[in-house]
Amino acid sequence: MRVNYDDLVEKFKVILVSRGFSEENAMNAATVFAKNSLDGIYSHGVNRFARVIEYLDKGEIDSTAIATCEIQMGAFERWNGHRGFGPLNAKIAMDRACELAKVNGIGLVALGNNNHWMRGGTYGWQAADQGCIGICWSNTMPNMPAWGGKDRKIGNNPFIMAIPRSNGKHAVVDCAVSQFSYGKIEEARLKGNQLPVPGGYDTNGNLTTDPAEIEKTWRVVPMGYWKGSGISIALDLIATVLTNQNSVSKIGTFGDEVGLTQIMIAIDPSKGNTTAITDSIVNEILADIKSSEAVTEGGEVYYPGELELNTRYENLANGIPVIDEVWEKIISLEK
Repeated sequence: MRVNYDDLVEKFKVILVSRGFSEENAMNAATVFAKNSLDGIYSHGVNRFARVIEYLDKGEIDSTAIATCEIQMGAFERWNGHRGFGPLNAKIAMDRACELAKVNGIGLVALGNNNHWMRGGTYGWQAADQGCIGICWSNTMPNMPAWGGKDRKIGNNPFIMAIPRSNGKHAVVDCAVSQFSYGKIEEARLKGNQLPVPGGYDTNGNLTTDPAEIEKTWRVVPMGYWKGSGISIALDLIATVLTNQNSVSKIGTFGDEVGLTQIMIAIDPSKGNTTAITDSIVNEILADIKSSEAVTEGGEVYYPGELELNTRYENLANGIPVIDEVWEKIISLEK
């Protein structure tokens, strides 16, 4: 089935208001989930919404808690999310990083004790829409073995880089440092699909493309094997040092994936270039990438973020695809 974007926003908003959100915060949060779905990131939109509501109903997310600043030092600030609603606090933090960048050329907000921010790319697009280069990441619960290990000690900590263009067709890299995020693995299982390449281990310790098998073991593979493992560890170290809050290891003691640590960096290229110069640089590089000879006849090479833009236009025109059982679950959440 397909659901109109505005209808999806309204459905999410009504459910969030029933859980204690103000009208404004409910609208902002609902928009995050709906936009994620609009861009085809269903794993962190419609498919994840019911799980977040469960966290709210269990009291693990405080619908009224809003992030506050604890330390200010020029272009660097440390904020506490008070375990409030992750996407709202993350939006506030990136907005603040962009404000700092407009003054200082660069802004960094270290946001600790927050909850899951859903799609990390949301905050890259957010920075780029404000004319800023955005760099951000989050740690997670321990859900991936360090390279050479069997037990889960590190996170698939999502890492995002966004480069703006004035026409809104930004270049945005949004990736977990596992081969596939758990959201993507869940989405593949729900659709009855295999993964295109091995994404983790089955119960016999063998690499597999079967998402259901990977969900049984929770043993996902780091992207680039030892390289992804090292990047995961470094991201967790930097985030924990800058926030003095929760590491991947500590989050693992909480029972659920709450109290996460996130870093928001914004850089204002207008401090060194005109908008026209930045556009020219980005356009030239991306045009060169687009001129690549495709591996498959009639194929196309895409720049980071291009497929999401294409999906956005298609879903605006035709409605957002939603799996029937997912929609039924969302409907059941209404009070």
